[in-house]
Amino acid sequence: MANTYTQIHIHYVFAPKYRNANLDKSWRPDLFSYINGIVQNHGHKMLQINGMADHVHMLIGLRPSQSIAELIKEVKEDSSGWINENRLVRHHFKWQEGYGAFSHSKSHVQRVIKYIQEQETHHAKTSFLEEYVDMLEKFGVEYDERYIFRVLE
Repeated sequence: MANTYTQIHIHYVFAPKYRNANLDKSWRPDLFSYINGIVQNHGHKMLQINGMADHVHMLIGLRPSQSIAELIKEVKEDSSGWINENRLVRHHFKWQEGYGAFSHSKSHVQRVIKYIQEQETHHAKTSFLEEYVDMLEKFGVEYDERYIFRVLE
């Protein structure tokens, strides 16, 4: 085949280390714009990004030239560097290890976009941990409760 044709939609979910709620609403749009630039620079298409103080959702049209793991590694490394260079938090910022990555068919893309756009409304009723566990269960992903995004006690 002369060309490669794909349709890969990945919904990423990731959080700051220890799930610290330090993604301030005042600079979150700039962070999301910066992350969008990272995604585009790697040849992918950002379909939607949004989040709360303690986590980020992004829906990507992923090109097969890069793996799911490689892209999120780049996003986390570059965006944490940007947060630290701009001194947006008092301490050294890091993203939590791990992430969620869920594939969606084209028929679900608009629904996922709307879901990501409406994060504030959604989280008025549901915590991030409840949301994340629900996603894992909905997608049939086996998980160990010790290793899902939890705040250190």
